[in-house]
Amino acid sequence: MQVLIHSDQEKVAEHAYDFLRHIMKKRKRLVLGLASGSTPLRLFRKMVAGFTAGEVDFSSVYTFNLDEYVGLKPDDLQSYHCFMRASLFDHVNLNKDNVHFLSGIPEDIERHCEDYEQQIREVGGIDLQILGIGRNGHIGFNEPTSSLASRTRMVILTQGTIRDNERFFPNKEDVPGRALTMGVGTILEARELLLLATGSEKARALAAMIEGPVTAMCPASALQMHPSVTVLCDQAAAQKLTHTEYYEQVAGKENAATGNLPYEQRQT
Repeated sequence: MQVLIHSDQEKVAEHAYDFLRHIMKKRKRLVLGLASGSTPLRLFRKMVAGFTAGEVDFSSVYTFNLDEYVGLKPDDLQSYHCFMRASLFDHVNLNKDNVHFLSGIPEDIERHCEDYEQQIREVGGIDLQILGIGRNGHIGFNEPTSSLASRTRMVILTQGTIRDNERFFPNKEDVPGRALTMGVGTILEARELLLLATGSEKARALAAMIEGPVTAMCPASALQMHPSVTVLCDQAAAQKLTHTEYYEQVAGKENAATGNLPYEQRQT
């Protein structure tokens, strides 16, 4: 796991965009897993700006979103379908047939989740999965006690997660209590993981993920078992880490040797 600490959220987004741009330029076809919410929003803006400037091309990109609220239709303003269209998809040249979402209103939840896993397999798996982290250590909507081998499924959201999401809804009573999410096991099958964490409210969870034990009580800690994880965080999110000097030492040596390229380019 490579941990790279930046001064602020803008620097995190800039690095994340550079990371993604290197991969997009190298690969003729890219399967991209996407997180939703406030953390990746700055990255999405830079992706749109990069497309407008001719730096990146999304025509051969396939996307799979991590999660969706149960009960929300795709055109509901608070759905992740709507969020992704407004934040990214409507502004770049993605082929609509290559965009994949979990549905908030499936007729058969179990079958729908199995089909989503099959769709991922049919395109050869996810090349790069972008992640955020919740204050309780969740990735996707895999709440504490989620199996670290879990697959795409429906989950019950904790009261803490519901409270955190109240700001996105007109009334706190409107926040769904259930969601569909890729499982921890599904996430770990991506070839490369890029996790973004910003703000002091994420500091405790980030420290548990990177330096704590691997435990279902912090689902993000499962990323310690993945061979290719890059963590981009700001100083506020990194404030509870105890080995920052070492992370900076490693980052300095790797930057000198590789120019901070994504994992797959460092291997060539």
